[in-house]
Amino acid sequence: MARHDNNKSRVTPKGTKSTLPSDTDPTVPASRQPQHYGPKPSPAWVPVVMFGLLAVGTLMILLNYVAPIPGAPSNWYLLGGLGLVLGGIIAATQYR
Repeated sequence: MARHDNNKSRVTPKGTKSTLPSDTDPTVPASRQPQHYGPKPSPAWVPVVMFGLLAVGTLMILLNYVAPIPGAPSNWYLLGGLGLVLGGIIAATQYR
């Protein structure tokens, strides 16, 4: 097995600091600080829509079997409730 030369594996010589600005370096001006790109937080209406669709869909499915809905039980109420729950799940995937 070959010997590993420690001097050639370092990017900077031993005992020196990197010249790259860091996130916590107070000496670097704010305009030169690294930018952090990433997903922005979700608007406040996303969780409201998500929980609203999930609640209304679940309520519609339950009321379909209890039968206070006119014409219940009907497969259309069940399908509509499942569609609303699916809409809530899709909204949940947009929440960051």
